[in-house]
This record gives sequence, structure tokens and C-alpha cells, in this order.
Amino acid sequence: MGQLSLLFLVLLASVVTVPLARKSGIPQPVLMTVLGLLMAIEPQIPNVAVEPELILPLVLPPLIFAVARRASLAYFRANVTSILLLAVGLVVVTTTAVAGTFHALLPALPTAAAVALGALVSPPDPVAAVAVAGSVGLPRRLVAVLESEGLFNDVTAIVIYSLAVSAVVDGDFSVPHALLRFVLSAVIAVAVGGALGWLSTKISGLLDDPTLQVALNLLVPFAAYTLAEEAEGSGVLAVVVVGLYLADRAADADDVAYRLVGTAFWDIVETLITGVAFGLIGLELATVLKDVGTGWHAMLGDAVTVIAVVVGVRLLWLLPAAWVSKRITHGEEDVPLSWQETVVLWWSGMRGVATVALALAIPLTTHGGHPFPGRSRIVFIAFCVVLFTLLVQGLTLPWLVKRLGIDPHLDRREQQERMLWWRAARAALVRLGELEQEDRLPVEIVEKLRERQHDRLARLCPEQYEEEEAEEARQRVGNLRRLRLTEQELLAASRREMVQARSEPGADPELVDQVLRGLDLRSERK
Repeated sequence: MGQLSLLFLVLLASVVTVPLARKSGIPQPVLMTVLGLLMAIEPQIPNVAVEPELILPLVLPPLIFAVARRASLAYFRANVTSILLLAVGLVVVTTTAVAGTFHALLPALPTAAAVALGALVSPPDPVAAVAVAGSVGLPRRLVAVLESEGLFNDVTAIVIYSLAVSAVVDGDFSVPHALLRFVLSAVIAVAVGGALGWLSTKISGLLDDPTLQVALNLLVPFAAYTLAEEAEGSGVLAVVVVGLYLADRAADADDVAYRLVGTAFWDIVETLITGVAFGLIGLELATVLKDVGTGWHAMLGDAVTVIAVVVGVRLLWLLPAAWVSKRITHGEEDVPLSWQETVVLWWSGMRGVATVALALAIPLTTHGGHPFPGRSRIVFIAFCVVLFTLLVQGLTLPWLVKRLGIDPHLDRREQQERMLWWRAARAALVRLGELEQEDRLPVEIVEKLRERQHDRLARLCPEQYEEEEAEEARQRVGNLRRLRLTEQELLAASRREMVQARSEPGADPELVDQVLRGLDLRSERK
């Protein structure tokens, strides 16, 4: 089997494991990692031949962009304290603790090498954490915390990692220089991300085809990462900035086609790249074991110690951090509300793609031509941390959530969704009143439309109506539901007719597809 066949096999597995994950309750990243491990055992499966320096720029930009486009700048501004405590504070503390432990275990190794290990195992993976959290039905508030942490912790970890590796390779290190580089890296990344976001919105405004707009969005995260890295900035932060910029300046409210195409496209991209990334983790284990040879037995004790530090520090940091965040913000930010939620947030700290990519990207030699000190041990320990957090924590998280009695319905998500629909219906009523005054619409049309909006309001918040009015509204809602079902049947018949027309001799398939797309859009309207 060649490398191309292996890639197609992993892509196929990325699709197949999605329904398997839903049925089994096992998160897809965990399934793909296990599958990669099983494939690595097979002698017919070749070793993965991917340059380590290509993993980060090829995998991280689309994954981080896909997560960032679901967020908003307003959310991050409203939760800046908890984000900084997790994405910056926890990463720094974990890096320090792991580096100190590793240096104590192997005092002959340079301190910078120990810091490199601490940095690369410190950031939880946003994709893995959110996928696992979503599969076990965590409250949306906790999922949002994991998303926020995952978007920014890679930035801190990668900058620290780069400084530590440079110190080992070059042989010198300066704290003031490191701090200055950290700040400059962030400034450059924000500038690149903001500029690309602004430019992208201008170009997108000139494109009237949603397919071209989505294609442009696919290029943006790769461009942001590459340009920021070439300018010695943080590529990951640049992708986060451009993703948040574009999310806050989304397409026009009436651009239904763009949203339908964009959402479907990024769901596909995220599914495929997530599967490949976590399948790669399992496949690369064979290469790592081959490099360390029989010496992995001697490294296992160090790996267990580092895993204990990584897992333990997260819990010891989260317990006071949640309390501090609630005290500072007076409960205005999304933080764990109980010790049970804090424990679940602690156990959700899975490591993934970034840790593996950074470990494999460690140089083989220094500038002096000497082997990078402790490289094999660092890579082996990093893989052990990833496998433990993904397989052990990922597989036991559903049991822990159930054991602690975390109920996803206890958060305000359902109530907030109802209130958003209420606002939408009220806005429609206000606009109807304006149209009635401006256009002098016929009374029967106005009354029919107003009746429909009040039916929606009664369905969303029946407590706002008198009992008799609510009963009448419920009856109208039932009639409206039957009307919608009938309309869907009519649209389905129209779609079947167009599918048949497409196969007829002499039919223009492109023209038929345009009509079919219009019917699809009408079918999606609520």
C-alpha cells in the first residue's frame, strides 16, 4: 500500500467513524486514534511519510478557523478573564511544572529542552475537547469554555515552545528577548489577521457567487498562518483573529445561499481534517516506537510521571481559577458553577494535534551538529500524554459526566434559544406594522401575517397570553403545522420532478440544478 492509498483509507475512515461515534457514544477523535493505532500494527500499512514542519500549517489553520467562525468577539470580550486564566495562565503553569519535573528526572538535559516538552504537552486540543464534550451532552456553557481555551492556548504554547527550541538549537537564551519576542509575535499576528480579515470582506463583497465566497474563506486561514509565520508572528493567533473578524462581519442577513453553502462546506472540512489528524496520531506511534527502539521501557516511568503532572496541575489550577473568575466577574462570565462542573472541565483536557505536531517538529540536531538533547524521550513522552488523555480521559468522560449528574438542560440554552426566536418574531411584527403604514397593504394580508406571528409567539411563550387566547393560538399552530407539512410534500414532489427531468434526453443539467437548488432553499426555510 502506498502513501496515497493510505491517505484515502484514512479519509474514508473519517467519514465512516462519524455515525459509529454517534451510535457508540465514543467521540470520533478517539475512534480515529484507535483506528490509527490498529493500522500502525499491520505490516502492510506503510509508515507515514509526512514532513513534521508541514503538519502544523496544513492541519491547524482550517481546524482553528472552523472553531473560530462559530464564536464571536463579543463573547471573548465578555469572558476575557476566564479565557486568560485557562489559555495563558494554565499553559504557563503547566509548562513550568512539567519542565521542572522533567529536569529533576533528567538533570543532565538542558533546561530549555525540558521547557520545550512542557510547552508542547500543555495545550488541550480544541477539536478533541469540543468533540468529546459535545458527544456526552455537556452544558453549552462548558463547551464554550473549552472552545475559548482551545482557541488561544495553542498561541501561548507554540510561542514558548519556539523560544525553548531556539535556545537549545542556538545555545543562548535571554529572558528580556523572549518576552519581547512574545509580545511582537502577538502584535504581528493581530495585525496580519485583522488586515486579512478586512481584505477578505472587501473581496467577498465583489463576489456574488456563494461558491466563490466559500472558496475564498478556505484560502484565508492558510494565508493568515503563512504570512504571520513568515513575519515571525504567531500563525495560530493570526488564524484566530481572522476567524473572529469574519465571524463578526458575516454575510448579509438575506444571503441564505452563502450560509447554507458555507456551513455545509466547513462541516465537511472539519470532519475530514479532524479524522486525518487524529488518525495520524495513531499511525505516527509506529514511527516513534521505531525511533526509540527497545529503550521505550526505560522511558515509560518518566512518561507516567509527566502525565500525572499534566493531569494534576490542570485540576489544581481549575479549582481556584473558577473561584477567582467568579469573584472578579461577579458571575458574569461562563465558568464552572459547581465543583462537579469543574471536575468535568478538568477531565476534558485532551491533548491532540498540536502536541503531536510540535513533538515531531523538534529538530534532529543543533546548529553545532550535535543531536538535539533528549529528542527521542521528549517525543515518546509527548505521545504517551496524547494517548492517555485521548483514550483514557476521552473514553471515561461519558461515565464521569453521568456519575456526577451533569445535566445539559440545567444551563440556560433552551430558554435563551426560545427568547431569540421570540425576538425574531417580535421584529417581524414590528416590520409588518411599518410595511402596513408604508405600502397600505390589504387588511386580509396584514391580518393573516400578524396572526402567524402571534401564533409563533404563543408557541414560544404561552405564559404571555391569556388562557383562552393561548388555546386559540395553539389550534392555529396545529393548522399551521399541517400546512407546513403539506407544503413540504408539495416541494418534495417538485424536487422529484426536477430529478426526473435531469435524466431526460436534451435536458440542460445545469439549468435543472439551479431550479432544484431554489427548491432546496425553499425547503430549508422555517
